[in-house]
Amino acid sequence: MSRAQVLASMADVDVIVVYEDETPLALIESLRPDVLVKGADYTIDEVVGAKEVQGYGGEVVLAELADGHSTTAMVARMAT
Repeated sequence: MSRAQVLASMADVDVIVVYEDETPLALIESLRPDVLVKGADYTIDEVVGAKEVQGYGGEVVLAELADGHSTTAMVARMAT
């Protein structure tokens, strides 16, 4: 199972988009999400697209990280 599949299976997730660009900026500008979520190991200033999302009234959320819970670890467990 891929990381995208794990995230997509979460109840609060509306859509997952896999992109091949170096950053998601063009995608964010195109989709104009109401909420852009990034891990709390970032600052708002470091989040690609934060300025754009906030500029049209969207919200940027820094989600707290839970020790021992990561999509990378979930995918690894499912692969074994």
